[in-house]
Amino acid sequence: MLKRFTVNGFKSFKDTFVFELDKPNGYNFNTTCVKNGVINHAIVYGRNAVGKSNLGLAIFDIVSHLTDKESKNYLYNNYLNAENDLGYATFEYLFEFEGVEVRYCYTKKNYNKLIYEALYLDGKLMALSDLLQKIVHFKGTENLNKDIIEGLSIVKYIKSNTTLRDTKEKKVFDMFLSYIDRMLFFRSLEDRVYLGLEVGTKNINEDIIDKGHVQDLELFLQTAGVDCKLKEKVESNEKVIAFDFGEGRDINLFHVASQGTRALVLFYYWLQRLREESTVSFLFIDEFDVFYHHDLSEFIVKELKNIGIQFILTTHNTSIMTNDLLRPDCYFVMNSQKIKSLPNLTKKELREAHNLSKIYSAGGFDVK
Repeated sequence: MLKRFTVNGFKSFKDTFVFELDKPNGYNFNTTCVKNGVINHAIVYGRNAVGKSNLGLAIFDIVSHLTDKESKNYLYNNYLNAENDLGYATFEYLFEFEGVEVRYCYTKKNYNKLIYEALYLDGKLMALSDLLQKIVHFKGTENLNKDIIEGLSIVKYIKSNTTLRDTKEKKVFDMFLSYIDRMLFFRSLEDRVYLGLEVGTKNINEDIIDKGHVQDLELFLQTAGVDCKLKEKVESNEKVIAFDFGEGRDINLFHVASQGTRALVLFYYWLQRLREESTVSFLFIDEFDVFYHHDLSEFIVKELKNIGIQFILTTHNTSIMTNDLLRPDCYFVMNSQKIKSLPNLTKKELREAHNLSKIYSAGGFDVK
């Protein structure tokens, strides 16, 4: 699980920005929102342009050089903060797998150029690469040619070019790489952009049809409050999902569906993968409910809670800032300098009966 993330000098993050998920407050309700002492479900609030989207991009920067999964260079234009005088951005991740802390840190000049990288397991340096040296302490890498790693990730190089000995360090290393390989970022806007997990663009209609999930999608939409009946058909030699109005009358779903329904179908496209055990390790949805009524927003959060994976959502919707869904330490408010959970933004002892949304609207959770 991701416990903590730190970034400096990247996009809107001029100074060191720390996102702590490893400091829950011990509430005795909605206990599944915390797993092994780490926030498992988080929702992030903040004014426009404070960097909520950039937070997601920063966390998923790791995908670009440790995996071969989907990455989009254009999202990382203007990579360095405009006031960055160092000429590089710094990233640090703290994970935990089976009780072992994995600290991974690196610096980059741009999206494609690593200049420093280090990996620690429970504080022990296992791999390091910078302009002066290349160090590897994994058993089984004694004959690894480290002279050709220049500009590449030493961690990915180890993954691709060695057979590590069967040790606890190898097991944790494999778990770490598998976790990164299965991270998923997407947003509910019309561009349908995503990062990680897969490669390339798939046809949403054909993907759902080929998986045999048209009727399950119909049930999902009905449960979300969309009164509809669906069918599959062929249109211009392509498989499409259509609204079925009976007596041979049908219309392509994407031709007439509202923005909200389209967003739900996009969410369902990814939900198919989220429901598959061990397919997705970590989920970040940017502006997850931009097209939803607040009831739909609540519905989506409940769906994700039922799956149980670690997720972070960004939103402006305060109607779902409620202890009925999550708990105070799972709601975060951010500005361009910092991000804090609600209990760390007030001297008031927050309890299950408190109306968090009302307190927030009254200015009770101000990040200063």
